[in-house]
Amino acid sequence: MRPIDRPPLATVFGGGGFIGRHVCEALLRKGVRVLIAQRDAAAAHSIQPLGQVGQIGYRPADVENRASVELAVHGADIVINLTGTFGDMAEVHRDGARNIAEAAAAARARALVHVSAIGADPDSPSEYGRTKAAGEAAVRSAFPSATIIRPSLVFGPGDQLTNRFAAMGRLPVVPVLKPKVRFQPIYVLDLAHAIAEAALDPAAHGGRTYDLGGPQVMSMVELFRAVFSLSGQSPDLVELPDIAGEILSVFGFLPGAPITRDQWLMLGRDNVAAKGAKGLTAFGIEPTPLAAVAGEWLGRFRGNRFAGRRAAQAASR
Repeated sequence: MRPIDRPPLATVFGGGGFIGRHVCEALLRKGVRVLIAQRDAAAAHSIQPLGQVGQIGYRPADVENRASVELAVHGADIVINLTGTFGDMAEVHRDGARNIAEAAAAARARALVHVSAIGADPDSPSEYGRTKAAGEAAVRSAFPSATIIRPSLVFGPGDQLTNRFAAMGRLPVVPVLKPKVRFQPIYVLDLAHAIAEAALDPAAHGGRTYDLGGPQVMSMVELFRAVFSLSGQSPDLVELPDIAGEILSVFGFLPGAPITRDQWLMLGRDNVAAKGAKGLTAFGIEPTPLAAVAGEWLGRFRGNRFAGRRAAQAASR
């Protein structure tokens, strides 16, 4: 990494989100000045105590609005794109990624880190996978030295993965769709440190694409069991046939539907790092197992109202 006379400035799109908060903290700890850019910049003000006075700034920005993106990256040494959605996917994943990459190139940023997803594939059956792949292509075209990071499912305090599963554990019976599909869950702090390292050392990581996952490959049903074990719950798991998922996904457009059609299509493929991928070792990070940390935030689910009934049933057998 080339020396600089002043602390670098990093513009982080989506810096106030689940992953973004940890990325910003990792950068702040290394003395980087951080500008958080997102639609509702005020929502990210909880990050303020993590930095020194004057180390954090905020700017409203919409990745679909090129002018707002250009304003956000003006003067930035580093640009990081963490944005993603299940809504306007083409507009955010493809067009937004292009706007950010072109603006970063025009601003002469020395590093761009684009966070995509392991499922990115132009031939993916899901719109999510196809638009993520289109975003990667747009980034490579506009900013060839960008680092592209593709994580598997991400877990950590406040996530929408383990907490959602644990909430389902309050029920006596939990249905499991696609029980055999495999994932490689990655701890949010490990991912955040990898993103920060890629941003601060473009000489080592620029122009590369990394598939990042944790130390364990787990099937869907194994992931459910691990979460329930860590949250002290033991609901009965029922593995549903694919026809049930097909039917549910047809009605995925309805409010409150358990799964959308696109999410169902995404579950048709394993979500694991490519064979031979360096992964977190490329950043000198030892992957953190789910069992090593998740009990810290899943303990609040212990003692749900069905636990006593199941214990009594087991004792009577």
